[in-house]
Amino acid sequence: MKASLLFLLACTAVLAVGARADTPEEPKVLVQKVQELAQKATAMAKDAISRVRDSEAAQQARQWLSDNAELAKQRLVWLKEKLAELWKKTPAP
Repeated sequence: MKASLLFLLACTAVLAVGARADTPEEPKVLVQKVQELAQKATAMAKDAISRVRDSEAAQQARQWLSDNAELAKQRLVWLKEKLAELWKKTPAP
């Protein structure tokens, strides 16, 4: 995660240098290009963070399901037994 953010920031710096090389005489254009690149980098970083959060949530859900699968099976067996008992107790019409 941190490496991804550092990579994005490094890319932004490289792009900023490239933008400066394109327009050495016009500081307003340079500032505008750097701002645009910073906005793009920010959007990319937010997207990366969102993906990591989604990935972590999915990983936690998979772990929870894995940890509780046996318990769920036991509860289903118990529920089946209880339903069978209730079915037997129900008077026939």
